[in-house]
Amino acid sequence: MRLSEWRATAPSKDAASTKVLAVLEPVLESLGAGRDPECWIHWGDDPGVRWTLLAPTPAGLVEANVRVSVPGEGPRVAAKLVRWSRVQIGDLAVESQGGHRFVSLQVEGIVLRGVDAEADRITAFVRRLLDAVDGRGVPETGTAATAVAGRRGRAMPARD
Repeated sequence: MRLSEWRATAPSKDAASTKVLAVLEPVLESLGAGRDPECWIHWGDDPGVRWTLLAPTPAGLVEANVRVSVPGEGPRVAAKLVRWSRVQIGDLAVESQGGHRFVSLQVEGIVLRGVDAEADRITAFVRRLLDAVDGRGVPETGTAATAVAGRRGRAMPARD
């Protein structure tokens, strides 16, 4: 999902407000993810206070920690670009019972869990990460039609 889609489904109106995005988008752009990247947002326990965004780029995984409101300062974003060779991804566990699927795994210390439709979104996101770690590339910023093959620089079809 793109950042704009996540914003529409935010659990708190303040979590992804215009003020928050005004601080976040320039940081994402500086790290090569673009202003509206394909990403995963971990809302956490209190999304009105803080949440984390993970966005794959050709160079690595952007991890942005968003503080919705710092007293006296407003929103704050601390982000880093983790090179693909250093990205930590745990094992993807899938469980199925009664027609429902449950998945869980850990990416850079963040636990992703989901059931059914969310499980499908998680597994699609993780497949993109694993392709990038293995050198098969991630879609270039702003397009889902092509991918850059890691360090080799050849175009490849994107995975859906």
